[in-house]
Amino acid sequence: MEGQVKQMRAWWKECSVYQGIISRVDYLSTLGVDIVWLSPIFKSPQLDMRLRSNTSSIGDVDLLRDMLHERGMKLALDLVLNQHEWFQKSRKSKNNPYRDWYIWKSAKFDADGNRCPPNNWQSHFQGSAWEYDEATDEYYLRLFCKEQPDLNWDNLAIRKAAHDVMRFWLDRKIDGFRIDVINFISKDPSFPDSSQRFLRGAEYYACGPRCHEYLQEIGAIIKEYVAFSVGEMPCVHDEKELIKAVAADRAELAMIFYFELMDLDHGVDGKFSPKARPLSELKTKVNKWQRFMYDNNGWNALYLENHDQPRASAHRSNFIYQGQEIGMTNVPIEWGMEDYKDIDCLNHWDIHKDSADEVSKSLFTKEYQKKSRDNAQTPMQWDDSPQAGFTTSSTPWMRVHDNYKDIKAASQVNDPTSVFHMYQLALEKRKEHKNILVYGESRLRVGR
Repeated sequence: MEGQVKQMRAWWKECSVYQGIISRVDYLSTLGVDIVWLSPIFKSPQLDMRLRSNTSSIGDVDLLRDMLHERGMKLALDLVLNQHEWFQKSRKSKNNPYRDWYIWKSAKFDADGNRCPPNNWQSHFQGSAWEYDEATDEYYLRLFCKEQPDLNWDNLAIRKAAHDVMRFWLDRKIDGFRIDVINFISKDPSFPDSSQRFLRGAEYYACGPRCHEYLQEIGAIIKEYVAFSVGEMPCVHDEKELIKAVAADRAELAMIFYFELMDLDHGVDGKFSPKARPLSELKTKVNKWQRFMYDNNGWNALYLENHDQPRASAHRSNFIYQGQEIGMTNVPIEWGMEDYKDIDCLNHWDIHKDSADEVSKSLFTKEYQKKSRDNAQTPMQWDDSPQAGFTTSSTPWMRVHDNYKDIKAASQVNDPTSVFHMYQLALEKRKEHKNILVYGESRLRVGR
């Protein structure tokens, strides 16, 4: 019944989030979204092709905030901390005040005297999770790119610095944060070797020993400002760990991105090996987490696309990634490896290109076209002008999709038969019937 609602109400539960901008604010208002989430805008090496050093100033962020607030929308930022000048200070010597802000370890040596990483943990972007630094003859931990060293959250000074960054933006009336792989902030302090086949080491840092302690510190700040938070929580399948992070009575995160749906097409050899994704399996996973969150007073962040995922063909999410609302597609199968920017893809190719046979190489490139993060990171297709209206530069940061003249926002906004209009209507109905579509109970009808 529409009047019978079990879940506690909160402003952010009723919002639809668009991951995408000052010149396009009216477009977003027309679409009907409630929160605009900016992917990282802060100064960065840009190695994962998501962060920029020249996209904005604080004044630009303030202006965007004001324009959104004037239209009844809110603004969320990516909370990015580890790509910071702190690291340059940390690497200068073994005894400087910033050394313990990151995770440094001495090398190991094999029987032949060859230098080896401190343990066998793997990077999420292929290869070792440790990077050797000649300056001090030690390794630092970086679970992703070498330009993304892991912070040592066990250090109170780091946590205070992180809290200061949050307060800086919340004091400027930013409405909340998306926090990258937040469940990786606590590691097993013994750093043991892993026996896992894939992502060796993840069992020692995905919801590590002090993870929830640190999340509660973050949650206390979010609660103080009546703000919004959503955290990525990959590599976790223990329901008890997930609900700890998002249960209303624990005040850690408002909602989480879980990854079981995104991993359904990962084959026996990992992400870039083929695997069918049966509808029955998709339905089972969706039902599992919808029921679990509802029954345990947690909250789902529903999504099928974001900056790390390929494009999807059907969506029922409250997170909408840029271009999803006009039906943007994966990169063309004809694109060569020289067109790809995704470091995960490129590292995988570098590892296998010389040893794989032609059949395997062809298989890899087909999987890249299906699963590469580049699929979601091609420039937004605004219109049919050069570079799809994304930039006035003759060379955008990444190649524009070949189909931009056919799939573009300009031709869809006023077309009642367009994908854009479908999303607009869906968001309108979600608000109109929020007791059912936001707070209502979800049950899978078998056979339907």
